[in-house]
Amino acid sequence: MPRNPSTGVYSKPAGTTPSVGQVIDPAPWNALTTDLGNEITNSLPRDGSAPMIAPLKAAGGTVSAPGIGFASTPQTGLYLKGGGLLGFAQNGVDVSFDHALVYAAKSGDYTALASDDNAVHRFTAAATLTLSAAATLGANWHYCVIADGGDVTIDPNGSETIDGAATLVLKDGYSINIICSGAAFFTNKLFARIQNKADSAAVGDFVVGLILSNNGGSPNTHIDFTAGSARSGSNFVSSAASFTKRVTGTFAAGTGAGGLDAGAVAANATYFAYALRKDADLSFDVVLSTSATIGGITTTLLAGYTVVKCIGVVLTDGGSNIRQFVMYPRDEYTFAAPVKDAVNAAISTTSTLLALTVPNGVKVKAKLRFEVTSSATTNALLIHDPAQGILVAGIAADGGNAGAVQVAGNYAVGGQDVWTNTSKQVRQVAGAGGNIWVWTDGFYFPCGRNA
Repeated sequence: MPRNPSTGVYSKPAGTTPSVGQVIDPAPWNALTTDLGNEITNSLPRDGSAPMIAPLKAAGGTVSAPGIGFASTPQTGLYLKGGGLLGFAQNGVDVSFDHALVYAAKSGDYTALASDDNAVHRFTAAATLTLSAAATLGANWHYCVIADGGDVTIDPNGSETIDGAATLVLKDGYSINIICSGAAFFTNKLFARIQNKADSAAVGDFVVGLILSNNGGSPNTHIDFTAGSARSGSNFVSSAASFTKRVTGTFAAGTGAGGLDAGAVAANATYFAYALRKDADLSFDVVLSTSATIGGITTTLLAGYTVVKCIGVVLTDGGSNIRQFVMYPRDEYTFAAPVKDAVNAAISTTSTLLALTVPNGVKVKAKLRFEVTSSATTNALLIHDPAQGILVAGIAADGGNAGAVQVAGNYAVGGQDVWTNTSKQVRQVAGAGGNIWVWTDGFYFPCGRNA
């Protein structure tokens, strides 16, 4: 009879145990030799000259005594782990191998499962990724997420945390590796490092290029910006090409489109230009606002943008047209036509404030020229920074920046760059009564340009 298929035990046919002098019955002996031939044929040659024609069934074994081992190193080989998992033993120590990496694209919300261990999921739209319970996923479960079309909010189960927080928002364009400890979730911290940009923030604030000028075709309504870049803290944006915005419309994305954060263009107004970074693709844009600070910008039209830094300023005239100007290195602005901010205005020994045509809401250094006349034969004019308080003009006091008249009714001239207050004003005072003329040639409005 053949070998028992369940136990592998061979039992020879009855009548094949001879005794001395017995006459041999050929039938059982023929069956025996046939069985032996069959079993020899079904045996695996040790020299490997023939392959198995059915699955090889080995003992389950243990990590210290694998079911399939090697004669020289019996503790190295394959064994059966619990749960029907294949184990690899090396010198009696378990060797772990990762699951096969599986890639899949996701276009919406998804719940990560235990079967997603070592998976890479690319989210092509904004979505929420819910993580199954850490105990369900188990220790060493790991998973890669790519945000490629929108922000992905990673939300652990219940009160469980990821990097100690209730949720983690993976910004569009970034990826992250998630690891489960069996009780909580952690990341490789790379995204957090990029997001915080602690190292790049140390570089400081600056503006390179992005020089403002009146547009050649529409100088009254459009402002051009040269190529350049800007950084403020951890926020950075750059533009490889020139860019244009107009003051005759509210903000819309792209060059040539409206730039105002709100409302309509006004006469004799100040518009601060702020560099924007589009969160989706990090592209450059500009918004124009009357606010001198980022916090005061109206952001209704700026969803999906980060305001990076103020990069310049634009003034309008009485007709709501952009004042013609030339911009020089180190944030210096010069008007194409000097503005007369005082014409035969009375001046006395009493210090007063004088309003200038410069940006409103910030301190700037005004580029001034002035003349003074007086009925007194000697007089001095002093125009100065209001932050200095009340000064007294004259050689015996705080001096002056326009010379002595010498002859009654004659003129003295002078010029100086003077810091203003945030209300566009400087202080003026004279050693005696008289009249002054003040021309504003432009101003310095520091945005961080070094060239």
